[in-house]
Amino acid sequence: MKNILVGNLASETSPDELGVLFEAYGQVLHVNIVGDRATGHSRGFAFVEMKTDKDAKRAVSGLNGTTLGGKTLQVEGGLPSLERGWHSFNLGWEHLGGPSSTTTSGIATPSPTNLVLTL
Repeated sequence: MKNILVGNLASETSPDELGVLFEAYGQVLHVNIVGDRATGHSRGFAFVEMKTDKDAKRAVSGLNGTTLGGKTLQVEGGLPSLERGWHSFNLGWEHLGGPSSTTTSGIATPSPTNLVLTL
């Protein structure tokens, strides 16, 4: 489990802020706060990829239920890893190959509304 889903994010949470929070548990490889395509605002969830399974498990245990930006985080691990580009896919109809999807090799291209921090 190196990929972590972080839910119930405050809209003003930045990738840097989330990365620093998770770095207390180990090396963070990617942070992706998913944005709404129409407005560009955060959809309230993010994906964090950590270098080791051990660090990811510690982060899930340590951060689930904690407060960030006045909201209680919902942190879950064990998400499947997609090869290169996992941090740029969007959890909308498009990632399933919907009509507005532009994919290459089955992986959605980055959306300008997804905020990605690669450390």
